Amino acid sequence: MIDFELGAIQERFADIVWANEPVGSGNLVKICEKEFGWKKPTTYTVLRKLCEKGLLKNDNGVVTSLISKEDFYSQRSQQIVDESFSGSLPAFVAAFVSNKKLTAKEADEIQKMIDAFREGGEG
Repeated sequence: MIDFELGAIQERFADIVWANEPVGSGNLVKICEKEFGWKKPTTYTVLRKLCEKGLLKNDNGVVTSLISKEDFYSQRSQQIVDESFSGSLPAFVAAFVSNKKLTAKEADEIQKMIDAFREGGEG
């Protein structure tokens, strides 16, 4: 099972892996040195933690993800809705837009998603 709780640095690290995978661990060290100013042990510590969380895999020095970026963020979003809003998507949307005015374009995009869902026979 994947642990979807990531700190900001772990999330940026995962983004680097997703953008470069498959990536050799030596190359990953170089990227992290450039991006974060990290030394080799720091890169390997963060890599180990994300492997333990079930997000990444280091197989003989080749680092890959075990879940796509899109699937990770989709499942993480669902976890937030489940934990913070008792699984209620309308409650989540209401909280999200309560302090943010939607643009007409955003409202149209949301309406298109709702229309497509209804046309698909769901609901």
